[in-house]
Amino acid sequence: MSPQPDLRAATVRRLEKSAGALAGAALARMDEALPWYRNMPADNRSWIGLVAQAGISAFTEWFRHPETPQKVSADVFGTAPRELTRTITLPHTVELIRTTIEVVEAEIATLAAPGYEQELRESLLLYSREIAFATAQVYAHAAETRGAWDARLEALVVHSLLRGEADEGILSRASALGWGSPDSVMVVVGNAPDADAQEVVDGIHRAGRHARLNVLTGVQGERLVVILGGTDDPIRATRSLIGQFAPGPVVVGPQVPDLLAAVRSAQAAMSGHRACVAWPDAPRPVSADDLLPERALAGDDEAREQLVEEIYIPLHAAGSALLETLSVYLEQAASLEGAARMLFVHPNTVRYRLRRVVDVTGLVPTETRSAFTLQVSLILGRLAAIES
Repeated sequence: MSPQPDLRAATVRRLEKSAGALAGAALARMDEALPWYRNMPADNRSWIGLVAQAGISAFTEWFRHPETPQKVSADVFGTAPRELTRTITLPHTVELIRTTIEVVEAEIATLAAPGYEQELRESLLLYSREIAFATAQVYAHAAETRGAWDARLEALVVHSLLRGEADEGILSRASALGWGSPDSVMVVVGNAPDADAQEVVDGIHRAGRHARLNVLTGVQGERLVVILGGTDDPIRATRSLIGQFAPGPVVVGPQVPDLLAAVRSAQAAMSGHRACVAWPDAPRPVSADDLLPERALAGDDEAREQLVEEIYIPLHAAGSALLETLSVYLEQAASLEGAARMLFVHPNTVRYRLRRVVDVTGLVPTETRSAFTLQVSLILGRLAAIES
C-alpha cells in the first residue's frame, strides 16, 4: 500500500496545528517589512490578520481535498468587510498575500511529513496562483460595484440640479464622486448621442480629464447634461467636450460660484436649449445669456426679468432721449437719417446717442443680433412698466 495518503494526512494535521502560529508569523513579517501596514488603524490590521488566518486555513482544506474545486475568494476574503477593498489597494493586497505565502513556504520543512516536502511545495505554488486569481476577482467585483454605485450617485446629483433641489446633501454626494472645490461652476446642456448612457458618460469623463476639468454628467432622456468646474472660460471649456454631444445646440449656462448655486445655471441652460430652435444660426456652443431674447419669447420669466433689469431699466435711467432715440432708430429699420428726421435732430446726434446705448448696455444697435436683443428688451420693459 502506498504511503502517500498517510503522508498527506500527517501533513494536513501539521498544517492545522500550525495555522495560528503561521498567521502570527505572517503578521509579524508584514509589520517588519511593510511600512504602510504598520501605519494602518488597529481595526484594519485585525481584519488583515483574520484574512491571513483564513487564507492558511483555506489552503489546509484545499490541500486536504485537492480533487474538490474550492471557492478560494469566498473562503479567504469572506471574513473581511467590503470596505476593506477601499482601504487596501490591490498592490498592497498582493504584498500581503506574497508575505503570507513566503512565511508558509519557509516552514515547509517542519510542516510537511518527512518525505512529503516537494508535494507540499508544489501544492503551495498552485494555491498561490489560485489565490492570485481570486484576489483579482474580488477587486474587479468591488470596482464594478463601486462603478455602478458612483453612476447612480452622479445621476442623482444631475437630476437634483435640474429639479432645483440643491442642498448640502448634493455637496456630500459630489464630494464622494471626487468633485473638488472649483471657483466657478456652470451647466452645459445638449443632445445625447444615440448610444449606451454609460458609454456617453464615460466619454465625457475622459474628455474632462484630458481638459483637466471637474466634471459631473448624466443622460436625461434625450438630453446630455454636464456640470463643469475649474475653468474661467466656459465656452472654450465646452468646446473640449463638444465631440461627445449629438448634433444640435449645445447651451452653456452662466457661471455661478459653487455647486449649490448651479441650479440657476442649469435652469438657464435648459431654457436656452429649448429656445435655441428659434435661432438656427446660433454658434455651437452658445451661451444661455446670448439666447435671452428667444428664452423670453418662449416664456422664460427669468430671461424676461434679466432683459428688463440689465437693458431696459439702465436705458430708462440714462434719460428719455436715449430710450426714445434707440426706439425710433430700431423702428426706422436701423436708418440714421430716418431716425434723425423723425426726431428732428442731426444724424450725428443720433450717432452719439447710439454710442451711449453701447456704453450703457454693452450692445451695439447697428449689429443685427444686438438690435434684436435691444428691441425685445424695449418691448418687455414697456410691458413691465404697464403691469407695475
